[in-house]
Amino acid sequence: MSVTLGIDHKLTQLKLRRIREVYGQWVVQAEQQQLGYAEFLDELLSEEVLGRQENQIRRKLQAAGFPFPATLEQFDFTLRPELKRAVLVRFFDSAFIEKAGALILVGASGLGKTHLAVALGTKMVQLGYQVRFLTAQQFANSILAAGSRAAIERVLHPLLRCDLLILDEFGYLPLAPQVGPAIYELIAGRYERRATVITSNKSLAHGGELIGDSALMMAITDRLLHHGEVFYLRGASFRMRGKEGITTTGTPPSTAEAPS
Repeated sequence: MSVTLGIDHKLTQLKLRRIREVYGQWVVQAEQQQLGYAEFLDELLSEEVLGRQENQIRRKLQAAGFPFPATLEQFDFTLRPELKRAVLVRFFDSAFIEKAGALILVGASGLGKTHLAVALGTKMVQLGYQVRFLTAQQFANSILAAGSRAAIERVLHPLLRCDLLILDEFGYLPLAPQVGPAIYELIAGRYERRATVITSNKSLAHGGELIGDSALMMAITDRLLHHGEVFYLRGASFRMRGKEGITTTGTPPSTAEAPS
């Protein structure tokens, strides 16, 4: 067995995948730059650490359940002048997690609420935090499918423990009466312990209509706003850019107005 094959075999046994991939390049580079043994070893170990960090981030991103990739840099603030990047970027910091803050993004569909929420969640994963993303309807379906208190607790447990919870599309669909108490339990359990982001197409003041209990919604809102902030997004849907002339019937206005 050659030396190279022997090294490959040992690195495979030790599960040092990144070193196995790059050590050949570093052997050449070490010869060219006349690196000492300690420097060479340090570079190889740094590669392995970096590789493991990247794999960990990939696993955490997958576990988070984001519907699509998004970053703050991809968000066009010129389309949303009511949002100030310098203000919003404050939430993209570990202090948001450490202070168990809350961020509520309110606006019609297509304004970028989910994009911002995913971008924030992605940043927190990169900082090493555990994030969970789900829609309000997904949460409701899980609660309704739970046939016992123990089953409900199994739904709540990972959502209560994650560093950041993103509850998307709250208010898009009315929720069954039994879901409201579960949402309260979720928010109350995270209050002053974990950070939370909520996106909604309706002001929280109308939340009572959604969960069927105004007093319960007031208690939820009170906990969210104690250490949280609300941002309202306005304007036209970015999905409809360039399609302003299309009517709901699909007939262009000029055609509809022309004499028959």
